[in-house]
Amino acid sequence: MASLMFTGTIPPTTNLKPLSHFPPKISSFIRCNVTEPVNRNDNGRPYMPSLVAQQGTLPSFLTSNQYERNYSAQKNETKLRIFSGTANPLLSQEIACYMGLDLGKIKIKRFADGEIYVQLQESVRGCDVYLVQPTSPPANENLMELLIMIDACRRASAKTITAVIPYFGYARADRKTQGRESIAAKLVANLITEAGADRVLACDLHSGQSMGYFDIPVDHVHGQPVILDYLASKAICSDDLVVVSPDVGGVARARAFAKKLSDAPLAIVDKRRHGHNVAEVMNLIGDVKGKVAVMVDDMIDTAGTIANGAALLHQEGAREVYACTTHAVFSPPAIERLSSGLFQEVIITNTIPLSEHKYFPQLTVLSVANLLGETIWRVHDDYAGGIESFCNLGID
Repeated sequence: MASLMFTGTIPPTTNLKPLSHFPPKISSFIRCNVTEPVNRNDNGRPYMPSLVAQQGTLPSFLTSNQYERNYSAQKNETKLRIFSGTANPLLSQEIACYMGLDLGKIKIKRFADGEIYVQLQESVRGCDVYLVQPTSPPANENLMELLIMIDACRRASAKTITAVIPYFGYARADRKTQGRESIAAKLVANLITEAGADRVLACDLHSGQSMGYFDIPVDHVHGQPVILDYLASKAICSDDLVVVSPDVGGVARARAFAKKLSDAPLAIVDKRRHGHNVAEVMNLIGDVKGKVAVMVDDMIDTAGTIANGAALLHQEGAREVYACTTHAVFSPPAIERLSSGLFQEVIITNTIPLSEHKYFPQLTVLSVANLLGETIWRVHDDYAGGIESFCNLGID
């Protein structure tokens, strides 16, 4: 029986060569140290290893001789600055560490009445500034913080301002499904643009149409290559694998995912939704009997859709069920549903930080720091050839 193969073009995230040496197409992928699954301690809680090794040394993939950028010179000469909001400081630090830069000094505090105060503690005049701030829960506070950070950079005479939004909140409100509804995704896009952002770098938007809501350039990268890399390392026979879309709307995403996994077969869960965060599974399209089912979605909120889908897959004879998602919102009762024994493993990325009470034994966390860090470098260097590899997952 054939072993699982990861096919397609995946951008390299380690052992990088000068950008001018990149071939038009890269036929193989390179394992990324940051995307290794997290270890679990005795109580089953995942432990995310720090990118900075002991005794003040950096990991080998950051100090490799094959990575030929002179960071010591660039830190003095580059006009690139990275600042972190309070939403996900660990991911921001990992991105900066990968890029060989220090996070910019910024002061963010909240007054007694909840107002947010932002002050840059270093000059950004004439610099290309990148602000890392997902609008994850609490969405309104983090969004407002991002807007004020953008405004502070604009008033400090930054040359360009790029909002790096690993998770874009309000993305689900991207169209009107009923009368008298708002399209909040467009409103938030307008707010970010009017605040002064020149560019947006987002990861796995809920739908591609959200890019059109911005009147500024949007670089849309996918976190799925990080998950694909991890799945390819597991001992799963390709003949036993089936990729499952938890709903009809995710078919294009699941089909592109399946193509990268030895062109695995596809199954679709048909569900009927009666309200927000409430889903009812009705039917399964495809064969999963005796198979290892990999359910793919862009985000898990209350886990109702994916848990009901997993229950249906077990009823139809699936041997194991894996859940893969980029954004782990994990609103109650998601943890109870995901840790109930339906899933062999729940694979997520760190676009949204998780509090300790949201960890459970089946959880595996992968980092997108390399992916975002390399994308920032290539945007800053105007290296268009690399952006296509990072942005295109083959969704058609």
